[in-house]
Amino acid sequence: MFGDITRMTIAKPHRQGVGIVLRNHAGLVFTGCRADCSGEVWQLPQGGMEPGETASVAAFRELREETGCAAADLVAELPVVTRYDFPPEIADSGRRRHFRGQEHRWVLMRLTGTDGDIDLTKSEGEFRAWRWAPPALVIAGAVSFKRAAYEAVFNSLNEVFPWP
Repeated sequence: MFGDITRMTIAKPHRQGVGIVLRNHAGLVFTGCRADCSGEVWQLPQGGMEPGETASVAAFRELREETGCAAADLVAELPVVTRYDFPPEIADSGRRRHFRGQEHRWVLMRLTGTDGDIDLTKSEGEFRAWRWAPPALVIAGAVSFKRAAYEAVFNSLNEVFPWP
């Protein structure tokens, strides 16, 4: 009688979050090298959205937490939403074990200060290094399971805010 129930698998949800494209005055994009990976794994700032938070509020909070920077303006909330699943080799580690993957709403932000406003020593330790890069390099430096999401974000951005 209960045999069918024990074989059922309850799918894990995707973690709801926000992703940030932070552009500097030259039109390059902030990308950080993850501190918890041994190789060079680069990504855009991103993080979970708290209950009741909007994408823009979450973006400002995540930017401060991950880069130590508060010197930015919101340019736009993007219409694109991306989703990816975690690969099996990392799916059951840390907070990931509760989620199938992540779904992000995206925002474009503009650095209003200088490079000195980015201070990883004031961050929560997500990144061990950072750089400014053109979109193609950001995509190329990302882990394979995030590349399609990054391509979708930059394609969406290019329609409204063409890159130099």
